[in-house]
Amino acid sequence: MRYDLNLLPIFVALMDERSVTRAAGRLGMTQPAMSNALARLRAMLQDQLFIRERYGIQPTPIALELAPGIADALARLDDAVLGQQDFDPATANRLITIAPNGYVEFALVPAIVARLAEIAPGITLRLTPYGNDLTETGVVSGTTAMVLGRIADPPDNLVVQHLMDEGLECVVRSGHPEIGETITRAQYERLRHVNVMPPGRIRAGLHQAIAQQGLKRDVALSVTNFFAVAEMIAVTDYCTTLPRLICRRLSHDPRFRIMPAPVDLGTFPVEMAWHARYRHDPAHRWLRGLILDVVRQISRE
Repeated sequence: MRYDLNLLPIFVALMDERSVTRAAGRLGMTQPAMSNALARLRAMLQDQLFIRERYGIQPTPIALELAPGIADALARLDDAVLGQQDFDPATANRLITIAPNGYVEFALVPAIVARLAEIAPGITLRLTPYGNDLTETGVVSGTTAMVLGRIADPPDNLVVQHLMDEGLECVVRSGHPEIGETITRAQYERLRHVNVMPPGRIRAGLHQAIAQQGLKRDVALSVTNFFAVAEMIAVTDYCTTLPRLICRRLSHDPRFRIMPAPVDLGTFPVEMAWHARYRHDPAHRWLRGLILDVVRQISRE
């Protein structure tokens, strides 16, 4: 039997998105064209494949059985084709979508962008939010090139690489009336705190570390990103606990005093993950190497 191979990426998109509309948008197709392609898929594979439900479509048992083999076949084809392509960062023009969490966007992305501007000015990054759900970032389907942050429970089609381990420190304003060069446990527990609550696992990691040490915090204010917390600390007598690289950025601002936490709060991992289909993509592989090099340099400073 002869198969229309052009339909296989459509099958994968429908499996990933569980929506005809979203799958069409992902592949740059109209919804009628996607519906027509689904009809041809059903005829080719001799199964209904996807059943329409209230909030989208659900795969049939046969679709679930076929999905791993089709995805693997397309990944192998990508590897074979992309592995033969040359990539010159100095002359390349390419838009790459990445999903950094709030910590990575604040602490690492500026250095990554600066390096790209220096050696690959035609590479443009587009940032998309990285929240609690990896699927929402687009990395599970491959529409987003990579996620950067703390990767928990990745699916089998993602490759995860460890970048570094990061610790935590405390920040107060320079003229704080109670805090000198260090902060004691009693002072930490007596102060009011600005709590950073970004989406994702950094928040959970900090809360777990504090709970494990039996440390108490009186939270006066919760914000959703690291950009906001500094301004809150600058105009109050509150305290905050932040990753070390962010504290390093703030240490250049005379409004702030940085000091070790009163107890050891441990570290959390910073990781990079990408879809297996990008394993041998020359541009993607080059960008991964650049990011790893930038992170290693920053962590040594």
